[in-house]
Amino acid sequence: MKSSTDKINLADRQSDSAEVKYCCAKNLIAIAKENPARLYPHMDTFVKLLDGENNVLKWTAIIIIGNLARVDKEKKVDKLIGRLVGFLNAGKLITANNAIMSLASIAIAKPQYQKQITEALLKVEHYDYDTDECRNIAIGKVIEAIGLYFSQLQDRKAVVEFAQRQTENTRNATRKKAERFLKKTNEG
Repeated sequence: MKSSTDKINLADRQSDSAEVKYCCAKNLIAIAKENPARLYPHMDTFVKLLDGENNVLKWTAIIIIGNLARVDKEKKVDKLIGRLVGFLNAGKLITANNAIMSLASIAIAKPQYQKQITEALLKVEHYDYDTDECRNIAIGKVIEAIGLYFSQLQDRKAVVEFAQRQTENTRNATRKKAERFLKKTNEG
């Protein structure tokens, strides 16, 4: 039996119908998570979407690129890390949050970049977003993301200090994420 993700129709992403376009995006994300090798030949298409005006397609591309890191034998994702890091300081919460999770996926798939990615993620607390609350949400997303690969990190001190600072965060959800992270990692 075939699932809805068995068909890859990249043309649907350019449909005039928002419903078709966003259904395509959802299906592509599912394929990237389940079987990234199926989308890897289309990497250039997703890279082009990073510069597009349509934010949903940009966010889709960001998520997919993170998932493609698992099968990136040609090291195409390696060259995109800097661009993804740039989205962290673009001032837009949803773009930053998608970049945060994409970078975490890359850190897991490519441990040689964990230090670089972690350093970039920890800077989120100093970036300006639409509101302070948006920044606090992004900080919470960073805690979540680093939590996915924290056990693999060589140098954990800066991450622990970051999480400890966030136990005083004005956003309750972010404060709780920091507390859970520290408890889970036996650092709190």
